[in-house]
Amino acid sequence: MSVDSFGAKASLSVGEKEYDIYRLDAVPGLDKLPYSLKVLGENLLRTEDGANVTKDHINALANWDPNAEPSDEIQFTPARVVMQDFTGVPCVVDLATMREAVVELGGNPESINPLNPAELVIDHSVQIDVFGTNQALELNMEREYERNGERYQFLRWGQGAFENFKVVPPGTGIVHQVNIEYLARVTMASEEDGKTVAYPDTCVGTDSHTTMVNGLGVLGWGVGGIEAEAAMLGQPISMLIPRVVGFKLKGEIPTGATATDVVLTITEKLREHGVVGKFVEFYGEGVAEVPLANRATIGNMSPEFGCTAAIFPVDDVTLSYMRLTGRSEEQIALVESYSKEQGLWHDPSVEAEYSEYLELDLSTVVPSIAGPKRPQDRVPLSESKESFAGTLPDYISGKGVEPTELDREIASTMDASDPISPEGHSVEGDSREVAVKAATRPHRTVSITMPDGTKTTLDHGDVVIASITSCTNTSNPEVMMAAALLAKKAADLGLKSKPWVKTSMAPGSKVVTDYYEKAGLWPSLEALGFNLVGYGCTTCIGNSGPLPEDISRVVNEEDLTVVSVLSGNRNFEGRINPDVKMNYLASPPLVIAYALAGTMDFDFDNEPLGQDHLGNDVFLADVWPNQEEVQQTIDATIDSDMFTRNYGSVFDGDERWRSLDTPEGNTFVWEDDSTYVRKAPFFDGMGLEPAPVEDIAGARVLAKLGDSVTTDHISPAGAIKADSPAGRYLTDHGIARKDFNSYGSRRGNHEVMIRGTFANIRLRNQLLDNVEGGYTKNLLTGEQESIFDASEAYREAGVPLVVLGGKEYGSGSSRDWAAKGTSLLGVKAVITESFERIHRSNLIGMGVLPLEYPAGKTADSLGLDGTETFSISGITAINDGPTPKTVKVVAVKENGEEVTFDAVVRIDTPGEADYFRHGGILQYVLRSLVK
Repeated sequence: MSVDSFGAKASLSVGEKEYDIYRLDAVPGLDKLPYSLKVLGENLLRTEDGANVTKDHINALANWDPNAEPSDEIQFTPARVVMQDFTGVPCVVDLATMREAVVELGGNPESINPLNPAELVIDHSVQIDVFGTNQALELNMEREYERNGERYQFLRWGQGAFENFKVVPPGTGIVHQVNIEYLARVTMASEEDGKTVAYPDTCVGTDSHTTMVNGLGVLGWGVGGIEAEAAMLGQPISMLIPRVVGFKLKGEIPTGATATDVVLTITEKLREHGVVGKFVEFYGEGVAEVPLANRATIGNMSPEFGCTAAIFPVDDVTLSYMRLTGRSEEQIALVESYSKEQGLWHDPSVEAEYSEYLELDLSTVVPSIAGPKRPQDRVPLSESKESFAGTLPDYISGKGVEPTELDREIASTMDASDPISPEGHSVEGDSREVAVKAATRPHRTVSITMPDGTKTTLDHGDVVIASITSCTNTSNPEVMMAAALLAKKAADLGLKSKPWVKTSMAPGSKVVTDYYEKAGLWPSLEALGFNLVGYGCTTCIGNSGPLPEDISRVVNEEDLTVVSVLSGNRNFEGRINPDVKMNYLASPPLVIAYALAGTMDFDFDNEPLGQDHLGNDVFLADVWPNQEEVQQTIDATIDSDMFTRNYGSVFDGDERWRSLDTPEGNTFVWEDDSTYVRKAPFFDGMGLEPAPVEDIAGARVLAKLGDSVTTDHISPAGAIKADSPAGRYLTDHGIARKDFNSYGSRRGNHEVMIRGTFANIRLRNQLLDNVEGGYTKNLLTGEQESIFDASEAYREAGVPLVVLGGKEYGSGSSRDWAAKGTSLLGVKAVITESFERIHRSNLIGMGVLPLEYPAGKTADSLGLDGTETFSISGITAINDGPTPKTVKVVAVKENGEEVTFDAVVRIDTPGEADYFRHGGILQYVLRSLVK
């Protein structure tokens, strides 16, 4: 039921149309907040229901203390959801399963639809198998469909079966670029009770780089699948009112520097300052000088900064971009009128109060790269050769392979979409040591014959991958056009990429292809080997494809430390390609420059890229385009018709997509032999009314874990090992090892995912001595088993399970399978010293009870070693009234000794209590819809 305690509801006229709005100035204090918190304020006003969103929540935000540590929890209801295919498939599996459950409960399956707009872009599955040829796009897409046909059939069925759900087919673009160029509304308008309500566009996405849309003034960030499903079904997301860092921009980017250099500089600055869990908001006179594409580039890197969002307010630059990308004049007028009426329009003369302050003079930015292991390890291009040479010996010797605590923190901010679990690596040494190492840079020159018969050599530091890829930069016409113009100058002079470099161009949307064609620049890019290989994330998420066979063989036989250079946002070791130890982020023009140089051991100021037709040396400065010619080319080639034409049929797909043999009907026909998509078991045996919540008796400990166990430790990620429970499952179902694919690609199959839960190779279960990996002691037999096999034994014996943890349990990025897998293993409660907020919420959303030891107590201080039998009483009180503050836990040791304590119940809101009472958030929503 809607409540309007402050009388905030009012009307707004835009042209001839009337909109209902919820005025921020109706609540003293809301109108003085930073831009991002104003958006949250409007969200609370509009969704106030007296239970999950109350007058007190709104007042807490209005009275926000910028200097206080976050403590006030609010419920945020996003306007829409964006997904990519890796993380989106399980969401659609759950929706499809809910439809069948509705039928079993006597309801209408068509009642199950996303209540808020949900859009999925298939962009994570294309791999660069073929490159350096004009057939690369076609051949790579053929292989993409061969590998992913089952998933694509399922998603295409969902596209037709669900209302409010749309799928952008393969070969179209990257989710975040499609989001800013087409999907984002900036100001939403929806019909409610016969009225049109206008409100800020907000979104959550199942990919951490959802923050790219912050560049448009849209508040949004990456979440796990459970939060995404909740948002699709109209449920709020719990969050703490964050601290907000004000980042003042001034000056202009100097000649020779690019938006990529700006974002690498900001990444370094914000990582050094520390912004994990905070909002970052850009303000000041310099904001107006930052083009929208550059704003999006900066917003995109928010996960690399560590912050939740990095947002620019709405202004004339926003409107110009909307006009360029083909948004309607009616929509643009609504955005302008609404933003100005609500005080959301950027006024550089008015400075909000922030929690912390930072500043950057853009004129101080210099050309840079970042690497060889983390996005914030910025290196000025002028120092790149010395830096590389000083770091190389550590990679040759293997000393640079232990991650530091900071590396782990960076990895914890990553999303669950990655096929390889990211983990940075640290290299020790001060500047003097680096200089010494640089002076004695090791070489290992190995002869090699390329497939075309070219004889050449490979050495440590050679660039074997040069890839223009990822949403961060391919959405930015300035750096993309600069790259193409550099390629033209180089090709015209007769320069060529080195033969050992795997070159690729993977734009974020087809608009890039159009403006390259109109500018006549494709032939020059192709002359250097930068042929179109696909529209998708490719190299940045590890889909770089294999190196040519001979190069891979020599690299491994000779243990060469070779390099990748990519225009992406992540460069963790082991992420880009298994043969490549060192990875550097660079702007698109610098990617091409490194392909020409062929090595990281290169000084662009003093060493020539090659010789022209007359034998004259050609330096980087000779082919680097100036800002004026880049802008002239953009002005002459890019227009709104390109966007209108490309996005006019964005959901239709090509002939491959349209000809997929796809099931019809409002419920999905599951294939019994599918190993990619299986009916989820969450609603098996579910009745129209929830069964009463029961106390827990006779439970055993599945795992006793220490502090800072992250969702990376719990959730399945990366490659599937042949001797693991998941590997055995696939083998038993006739899947050859070479076709195992990753956990990420099989997220739609709960049988695979449950077998990979708690299976991280670095997990340390204290039920075992000095054992790492997904193992436990089966307390029924005393034998060591895989966690999955032990859970099956407990299930057959009718024994419920608990997990014991330490501080900050479930920290890191929000991974839905960390909670889903825990539930499906039979875990009824998790008892810890403290929880990470979102994982705690996710556990409740899957019907798992989160409990904390009494203040100051731990498992060890209570004398618990994990071999006890646990009973938990008092939970039943939740059936009839408010959630109890504590429940009684009795742990009985093998000798009969009892350990008793009152555990704190971490069900914190009425909405969470409803979810738990129903056995999970999906069950709660399903029953609500049927009723």
